[in-house]
Amino acid sequence: MAGKLYLVATPIGNLEDMTYRAVRVLSEVDVIAAEDTRNSIKLLNHFEIKTPMTSYHKYDKAKVLVEKMQQGQSVAVITDAGTPGISDPGEELVRQALAAGLEVTPVPGACACISALISSGLSTRRFAFEAFLPYDKKDRTRVLEEMKRETRTMVMYEAPHKLKKTLAELMEALGDRHITLAREITKKHETIEPMMLSQAIARYEEEDPRGEFVIVIEGLDVKKLEEEKKNSFEAMSVEEH
Repeated sequence: MAGKLYLVATPIGNLEDMTYRAVRVLSEVDVIAAEDTRNSIKLLNHFEIKTPMTSYHKYDKAKVLVEKMQQGQSVAVITDAGTPGISDPGEELVRQALAAGLEVTPVPGACACISALISSGLSTRRFAFEAFLPYDKKDRTRVLEEMKRETRTMVMYEAPHKLKKTLAELMEALGDRHITLAREITKKHETIEPMMLSQAIARYEEEDPRGEFVIVIEGLDVKKLEEEKKNSFEAMSVEEH
């Protein structure tokens, strides 16, 4: 009988966010595939979980883990913090597991994206998760251009040492927008502050950013977009129409 793949969410800061189910699953599986075993061993030790652990930070490790499951072993995947399979090697592992006909089960828990979104005061009905902007300059420019016309609320992550550059790029691409900066979510120094993009830029000209950030950005107003389209039509001559 084939094993199963579990995608187990881990705390993003506060260890009290670890679920009973996550502890049980991690204790019962045959192997835990961790993004970074050096970080994850601290979590496992805290909850007295003795399951063998391996690293899956390399994409080529997915094939090995799939073979283990085909032989009957169950595998739990964990990331350093939050939910695995979002813009990380876990994506490839899920694809290969499904292609092999294996069962994939999520074990939900803490998520920085959703936590920031629901605390932002911006629309939650529709949103676009952008994760981290691409490193490649061409890809980065393309994504920013797409974000310019996005009507949904946008959520993205950023490291403190890159925050100033990213805020400046967002300002240039999107113009001044309502945003919410969520910093160090669930941790001791958590702050969640709504402000204008221009205010955020001004703040971090005076102080250095600290901690991990989630940036929630107001989408383009649909009515404003329709008005701009209407005005562009009205400005056209009969020949241009």
